[in-house]
Amino acid sequence: MYYSKNKSGLSYRQILLVCACTLPVSALSGSLVALFLWLLDLVTNIRWQHLWLLYLLPLSGIAIHFLYKLWGKTAEAGNALIIDEIHSPGSGVPPRMAPLVLVTTIITHLFGGSAGREGTAVQIGGSMAALLGRWFALPADALRILLMAGVAAGFGAVFGTPLTGTIFALEVISFGNIRYRAFLPCLIASFAGDEVCAAWGIRHTAYHIAYLPQHLFAGVGLPCSFSEFSVVLLAGAASGVAAYLFIHLTHTIKAAGNKVFSNRLWLMPLVGGVIIVALTLALHTADYLGLGVTSPGGISIVNAFHPGGVGRWSWALKLVFTAITIGSGFKGGEVTPLFFIGATLGASIAAALGAPIDLLAGIGFIAVFAGAANTPLACSIMGLELFGPIHFIYFVVACFVAYWCSGKHSIYKKHMATH
Repeated sequence: MYYSKNKSGLSYRQILLVCACTLPVSALSGSLVALFLWLLDLVTNIRWQHLWLLYLLPLSGIAIHFLYKLWGKTAEAGNALIIDEIHSPGSGVPPRMAPLVLVTTIITHLFGGSAGREGTAVQIGGSMAALLGRWFALPADALRILLMAGVAAGFGAVFGTPLTGTIFALEVISFGNIRYRAFLPCLIASFAGDEVCAAWGIRHTAYHIAYLPQHLFAGVGLPCSFSEFSVVLLAGAASGVAAYLFIHLTHTIKAAGNKVFSNRLWLMPLVGGVIIVALTLALHTADYLGLGVTSPGGISIVNAFHPGGVGRWSWALKLVFTAITIGSGFKGGEVTPLFFIGATLGASIAAALGAPIDLLAGIGFIAVFAGAANTPLACSIMGLELFGPIHFIYFVVACFVAYWCSGKHSIYKKHMATH
């Protein structure tokens, strides 16, 4: 019995058209993400070699503000606009979103803003999907699915995690009701986007957890002892609290800035940039600038997986730096800084409790993101893709605990969870 038409709400012709559009969306998204990641590495190395560039961060923030004021229009809403368009199509996702967010994210990182890269990749994928959707005059229901596929392509490409990209695109806009009809286009788009990005020579950072659980079932570790299970629960709960703090601090900074500088919003990034410069000088370290995946100074995501690699309060400092950067109007996204916050928080908990540092760093890495984005399933899959299957149960437990402990809000402003 053929009933897919009724379940999807699309005609067979429209379904074929969506699938046909998925590959070019993935090719465009994967290529642009590859260009973005190459530029990101380039400007990060330039900033490391010329630390004086940090002093220009306040001025770069003003430039970003006026770039969006002059040309951005609705594109400034970023990820929230894409999510809104998937739920309730309106004026559409403008094609200018991709070049604007790419350029302004590179500016943010060149001058030392503490930001991420997923927001840029998701907006690239979403804007490419919207562009092709308009070219082919797709109806609203088909365009929704193609937008989700664009999100999956961008996310899968930027982190090299295509399964995670697939689930993320379904989960982040679901409001607790995952749209399974979009699964196959998202799966195709995420894998294709990742493959295209890799074909351009982009390589992602590899992470490794050496800790081996004492109890294995079918090759998967089980936290059977009370102490081990308690540590996983604690790490998940702490990650949820960190996600809650980050969300509320970022939104508070943004709301306060909009209120105080309502008539001169360009002052928001100026003041935010000045505060970042002052904090960096006060701490005598540049470790909390940029992505934080690696750092010449030593405190980074990579070093969080090794004993003595981070400070006790590294997670809190990165949280503050990133909340100020994003809250005051700089571009880039939050996810990679959330990885930093989670990995360093997990390492700190492990050091205090005498637990395996690499295990808790890996758990924190994905669990803070799970709590902040309300995507525990996608983040559990991310743990599987990044660290392998042996610790998968640990990841699932920690991610869902973080999700429950993080509150109802999300880093994606208009996305509210239904805990």
